[in-house]
Amino acid sequence: MNKILPVLLFAGIVVFIILAIPLGSVHIPLEYIFHPSQAPEYMRLIIFNLRLPRIIMSLLVGMMLASSGAVVQTVFQNPLADPYIIGISASATFGAVIAFVLGLPDFMYGVIAFFMCLASTFFIFKMAKKGNKINVTTLLIIGVAVSSFLGAFTSFSMYLIGEDSFKITMWMMGYLGNATWSHVKFITVPLILAIVYFYFKRHELDALLSGDEEAHSLGVDVSKLKMKMLAVTALIVAFSVAFSGMIGFVGLIIPHIIRMIVGPSNSKLLPNTILGGGLFLMVCDTIGRVALAPVEIPLGVITAFFGAPFFLYLALKNKRGDF
Repeated sequence: MNKILPVLLFAGIVVFIILAIPLGSVHIPLEYIFHPSQAPEYMRLIIFNLRLPRIIMSLLVGMMLASSGAVVQTVFQNPLADPYIIGISASATFGAVIAFVLGLPDFMYGVIAFFMCLASTFFIFKMAKKGNKINVTTLLIIGVAVSSFLGAFTSFSMYLIGEDSFKITMWMMGYLGNATWSHVKFITVPLILAIVYFYFKRHELDALLSGDEEAHSLGVDVSKLKMKMLAVTALIVAFSVAFSGMIGFVGLIIPHIIRMIVGPSNSKLLPNTILGGGLFLMVCDTIGRVALAPVEIPLGVITAFFGAPFFLYLALKNKRGDF
């Protein structure tokens, strides 16, 4: 299963992209997908200017969120850790809203979100650290506190925006309806950089699984490694949130499921998690587009339907001491 899983996930992504393009408020015959030159002009516009950018965007954002979740869980050495749950995503949201209020270019949404995300990530890390260990209870409490605190500023910013606040509300619930090829280019660069860096450091991440002391004895500079990992995680979370809004639980569900299949080794966990996250979010976004078409269900709502019960399952499992 370990060897065939990435092939299955990649094949699933390709097949689902083909199947997702015809679906939506305007049905497009499957034959036009393979022969777009035969399609009417308006259908070609829908395919290439609306649906394909959105589908690719959901794929890339899913990869970002899933890989960040896997790394955060390794750094904090706990499967309940997730950028959404521990408050990192809330800080990225606040940064992106600031960029919107200031009327900055689209690319700056990700930049401002990154700096806000970076600051809160290191704050959460420092506050939750006790000696050489991370207190999980403290981590979750601080995450909720940070989310609430920054959420108050975000709400105030939305109040100042006025009539355009509806756009922010939709975006905060997870929305890819404004996806463009420019947005795809903006998030592709940080995604590739992060994936390469994570995979390059996979053996050092594996060392962390044995505990900080054991990793240190193997020659790993634990504090420096964790700081770098959290910084890169902040980068991809910031850009994913800036262009897709708050999409929770992807970084919680996918790494955990993949870990149950292939084990904890990051050499296998990271590639499969990246593919699984992309496929999962594509499926969720398509469900949101199609279920009540022409009305869309926010993407964050769909992922919460899957993620909230799964988080409860993990919490109960943790309570029993099965981790």
